[in-house]
Amino acid sequence: MNNLKSLFIIIFLVIFCLCSTSCFDYKCTQGDCKNGFGTAVYINGDEYVGEWKEGKQHGQGTFVYEDGSKYVGEWKDGKMNGRGTKTWASGVKYVGEWKDGKQHGKGTYTYADGSKYSGEWEDGKENGKGTLTSPDGRKYSGVWKDGKMLPKGSEQ
Repeated sequence: MNNLKSLFIIIFLVIFCLCSTSCFDYKCTQGDCKNGFGTAVYINGDEYVGEWKEGKQHGQGTFVYEDGSKYVGEWKDGKMNGRGTKTWASGVKYVGEWKDGKQHGKGTYTYADGSKYSGEWEDGKENGKGTLTSPDGRKYSGVWKDGKMLPKGSEQ
């Protein structure tokens, strides 16, 4: 009976670790990655340098992804939150406000072709008033809903 109980506990711990994002998915290589300032390297090659609270990114920090993408800015409870800049390896860039890991508030998204959307964001999508500027300088100002331009905008 004792062996069965021990086996159950081991199986539970293994399942918990496999399902948990906080189960040793990074190694603190410098500083304090629990409550302070530290550097962590993740098992997939990503790296975070910055402030920590209760083992999560919290405060100012820089996250460099394995593919070369990078986020520099504010964090809250392990998610991009507040002002920050994310540059993807493809050259796409977003500068602005974040909430719960998504673009939210005011920001500018620069596409790989050089066009830019500057305006309001909600839940990771263009939402509200904004202006889309093409690489040749033409501008469309109007309202976006769920990432799509609504028809009554003005072209300049």
